[in-house]
Amino acid sequence: MADAPGVVISEVYGGGGNSGATWRNDFIELGNPGGADVGLDGWSVQYLPAQPGANTRAQVTALSGVIAADGRYLVQEGAGSGGTRDLPAADAAGGIAMAAGQGTVLLVDGTDPVTCRTAAECAADDAVVDLVGYGAAAIHETAPAPAGSNTASLARDGGLADTDDNSADFTAGDPTPTNSAGETGDGGDGGTPEPEEPGELRIHDIQGTTRVSPQAGRPVTGVPGVVTAVNTTGSARGFWFQDAEGDDDPRTSEALFVFTGSTTPDVAVGDEVLVSGRVEEYRPGAADMRLQAITQLTGAVWTVLSSGNTLPAAVALRPDTVPDAYAPDAGGDVSGLDLRPDDYALDFWAAHEHMLLRVQDARVVGATDGFNALWITTKPDQNAAARGGAVYGSYDDANSGRLKIESLIPFAERPFPRADVGDELRGVTEGPLYYSQYGGYLLRATTLGEHVGNGLERETTSRGRDWELSAATYNVENLSPADEQDKFDRLAEGIVANLRSPDIVNLEEIQDNSGPANDGVVDADETLERLVAAIKDAGGPTYHWRQISPENNQDGGQPGGNIRNAFLFNPARTSFVDVAGGDATTPVEVTTRRGQVGLSVSPGRIEPQDPAWRSSRKPLVGQFRFQGRDVFVVTNHFNSKGGDQPLHGTTQPPNRSSEQQRNAQADLVRGFVDELTAADPDANVLVVGDLNDFQFSRTLETLTADGGLHNPMTELPAEERYNYVYDGNAQALDHMLVTPRVAHRVRYDIVHLNAEFHDQSSDHDPQVLRFRPLSGDRKLDRREDNQYYRGNGPR
Repeated sequence: MADAPGVVISEVYGGGGNSGATWRNDFIELGNPGGADVGLDGWSVQYLPAQPGANTRAQVTALSGVIAADGRYLVQEGAGSGGTRDLPAADAAGGIAMAAGQGTVLLVDGTDPVTCRTAAECAADDAVVDLVGYGAAAIHETAPAPAGSNTASLARDGGLADTDDNSADFTAGDPTPTNSAGETGDGGDGGTPEPEEPGELRIHDIQGTTRVSPQAGRPVTGVPGVVTAVNTTGSARGFWFQDAEGDDDPRTSEALFVFTGSTTPDVAVGDEVLVSGRVEEYRPGAADMRLQAITQLTGAVWTVLSSGNTLPAAVALRPDTVPDAYAPDAGGDVSGLDLRPDDYALDFWAAHEHMLLRVQDARVVGATDGFNALWITTKPDQNAAARGGAVYGSYDDANSGRLKIESLIPFAERPFPRADVGDELRGVTEGPLYYSQYGGYLLRATTLGEHVGNGLERETTSRGRDWELSAATYNVENLSPADEQDKFDRLAEGIVANLRSPDIVNLEEIQDNSGPANDGVVDADETLERLVAAIKDAGGPTYHWRQISPENNQDGGQPGGNIRNAFLFNPARTSFVDVAGGDATTPVEVTTRRGQVGLSVSPGRIEPQDPAWRSSRKPLVGQFRFQGRDVFVVTNHFNSKGGDQPLHGTTQPPNRSSEQQRNAQADLVRGFVDELTAADPDANVLVVGDLNDFQFSRTLETLTADGGLHNPMTELPAEERYNYVYDGNAQALDHMLVTPRVAHRVRYDIVHLNAEFHDQSSDHDPQVLRFRPLSGDRKLDRREDNQYYRGNGPR
């Protein structure tokens, strides 16, 4: 990045002309905190979407003239159909339509579109003078600034502090466009006076009977209520207030949030207030995610009429309060539908937006995360997992009792609990209901129940037998030499002590030797050797490993990380059949020589140049030999669920766009397995790994239907079918599948080490599968069935 001669991006606003906006145009404001004027001829401001692709072209607005010392420079960008005010006279103008919530703006010494598409690449570009990534932007300095909105811009403080950390330097607040002449505006219509009398509308009139306010984009005055909670930190500060009277319509919420940006509002809980402001429907996240809108007031002023008032009674969330059905099957957008809070959980939450809710003695179903949040259930008997969670077992049953908990209590006063699944928040947990793109509806606690631990323990699998081959699969979550030794040691301890040193360990998310550095390195020998050494130090065997390095940045995952699948194997128990020639682009094929089925390359990859694997990990195939018997293993990490619409969004049922690629990947893997079993019906084949889909999904059906692979997870009790916890749903993303002829010999175990715990070495639980491979001699195999499996062989 270029040495900035005193010029920075001072403010970014992408909500111009959108619903609820005052300003008609987007804008970018520059600031010059230096002591000298700076010429801008030949410079430009440029815009990239939050997740630019390789073919994305930066949009450019050329600059000219001078930005004075301690001055501002205003660039007007694209207009929307809404808004009520024009910007001050702009110093430069373009037509870029920036996203309100997320994106990246760059200040460039030049007018050619930048070609960088990652944060590291842009930081290394000498033409880039400054940049700000906001919301979920992939390109940013250190960490992205908060998300903007239709009524909130991202701005530096008055001193234009620049620490090269967008999250620290920018806060969300009311847009304040300022041009080089110092002309600005307050964003209002001449200033709104503090209300003295109640207006015509009450909160339920503003909230309405659907998810979108009938007053959206309009000013309202003198709305009465009592302050129930105040958010005093972060870039989305404000307060909740609630009407104690109500209208007895279960569809209309009786509470609102007043958004004050980075300013802490001067109100206290119990204040009786009259509030005036503009009604905004703030919708977080990207537009294609179709998230719920949050009805709130912006640009607000208020009058405190009295203090110390009794708060409206909180709605008690008992096991039968929230409907069991999660959302209407509308076949599209539910935003305009009348709410049915007695029928659907999402409608219940929407109808109680911002209102005080209370839950008593809540069980934790999602452990505390790194952002000080956890998940509880209001329905303790709903799909209860064996260890305390809530099992997600069907697209038709999303566990409607799940509710995310965050705290409004200062952590210095009450540290947030470090809770595991099955723990309890005993007593009352109470606060206003809010909404976030990360998990949906959540309770912002003003009262937090006492954390009571349940003593959840990490599991250890049973001991293996000498005549069984043991294989495990483990997603080790972006493991690289950049990780602390503690992560290697904890993974090693889990493999040795909890998995009991399997003969074969199939690994997903092994990164290259430089980890997330996007430097062209693709080899992963240092990563694997460090893990192997940690396993030996933990008392395990000295594993050998096999893998194939991908082409740089062609297998998805963290940019620069080059994640891939890998095999570890214990040479004292099993051997690897090496067949040279496997590389990133050569497809593995099934071979038959002198009646023996084998592989053309080992290790190899299944159709690595097929479009199904574009920007995704390719399966790693290897041939092993255990006690003279061949075993073929396919280790997978299918396309992620990124881009799928969430369960809690406005599109019902949600669009699961990512599964199309997984289905195509499953077709290729199934085709390869079918070739193997056609060549040898008794072939011992394992298809394992992070398939990124559920046991009831089409992806798994593709692999298992019509005489395909067998999934031993389906033989477990329903309350045990999970190895990952997401948004409080215990679910199955990782699988170990076997060919049907060997299914009766399998012992299968999900070993819960991580997903249910706030302290994790990975976010996935590993699995272990044990079996005696078939010999290919039917008589011998029948004798072994009688000896080892009590005659329970295939019919």
